[in-house]
Order: sequence, then structure tokens, then C-alpha cells
Amino acid sequence: MDVIQLLPRLHLLRFPVGQAYLWRDGDELTLIDAGALGSGRAVADAITALGRAPRDVRRIVLTHFHEDHAGGAGELAALTGAEVLAHERDAPFVRGRLPGPPPRFEEWELPLHAAAAEHLPQGEPVPPAAVTALSGGEVLDFGGGARVLHVPGHTDGSIAVFLPAEGVLFTGDTVAAAPADGTPMPGVFNLDRTQLRASLRTLAGLEAEVACFGHGDPVVGGAAAALRAVAATA
Repeated sequence: MDVIQLLPRLHLLRFPVGQAYLWRDGDELTLIDAGALGSGRAVADAITALGRAPRDVRRIVLTHFHEDHAGGAGELAALTGAEVLAHERDAPFVRGRLPGPPPRFEEWELPLHAAAAEHLPQGEPVPPAAVTALSGGEVLDFGGGARVLHVPGHTDGSIAVFLPAEGVLFTGDTVAAAPADGTPMPGVFNLDRTQLRASLRTLAGLEAEVACFGHGDPVVGGAAAALRAVAATA
């Protein structure tokens, strides 16, 4: 796992598939997403290497239920004692009570998905002991007031998290960075691509300076213009 500082209070945690983000408020830490099954110990070790304690993580906010984002949530919650939060539409799948619906793949996405799946750990994740359900519209107590936005399309319960005071937006998989050149693009492996486009337009209407994607390099500087450009052609 790679640990990359993006801002003085923000680090990117990059896994073989997908990534998570670590935000710091004084003595408190917040994780946006949790990586796949087995990522908990690596994340805890990375936090220790940054001079903090895993128990400083107060909350783990999951952008959606897919295994590369939520598979490590149970392990991380056990290691840190953090609260796990997810949208109410995805929370049953994070809790392990139901299998989540598979994406409706475009033909060209199938080989990409197969290649990504080869790098995911095998096995069933241990679900968190508890999951706090969100509905969208909440303001969470980090980053000067973190707004939760319901952005369905990738999954029914996908969320984004926006820190207006900091100009930082966590998009989940509603937006990605293209592997070839890092250009922002609509997310892939979606449940409803029409909904995804509408959600992308919602995110493009925010005044974000930094956009942190679920896959690919973040945009650090001028993120709103970059999101408007991709929304206009999606």
C-alpha cells in the first residue's frame, strides 16, 4: 500500500485495487473508505507510521458497498474502535445481511472488471459490528462540517462527501481518473448509468478545489472546472 500526502491534513492510501483517504482534524482522524478484505492491518500500520495511533480514527465513511471500498471496514473498525457509516441503501450489504446487486456491465467493461478482480483478495469480509445508516444531507463532524451527498448510479446507496470549508470533495466511484492520462471520467461498473450522469452533474455544481476519486489520481487544484468538463460530455 502506498501512502501519499495530498494536503497537510489529507493522505491518499492506495491499494492494489482502489484507494482510501485519511483526513486529520487535530487529534482525530477520519477514513473515507476502507479498502478490500485484509487491508485493515496495513492501514493501521500506515497510521502508526504517520505518528498517530489507530485509535485516533473516529469514523470510517464508506462511499458504497463494493468490496474494494468496504471489504476492510469490519477489520478496521475492530482495530480502531471507529464508527462505520454508509448510506441506508447500501448499509444492509455492508452489514453482510444481503448480497449486493452486481453492476450492469457495458460490454467494454467486462475485461477491465476481470483484470481488477484478479488483484482482489479471496474470501468473505468480516462485516462491521455496527453500521450507522445515512440518508444524504447530513453534516458530519470533521473537516469543518462534512456534507453527505446521496449520488446514486454506481450503486443505489453511493455517497460523496464534501468539505466546503476546505474545498475538498470525496467522489467515491461516481468519478474516476482515466488510467491512461489521469483525465476525470464517469465511474465504471455501474448499476444505473443514467443516474450516475445525474449524480456527476450534482458534483460538478460544487465549488471543489480538490477532488478525491475512488480510483486514479486526485485532482489537486481546479477540481470544479475539471468536474464540469467531464459532466458536460458524460
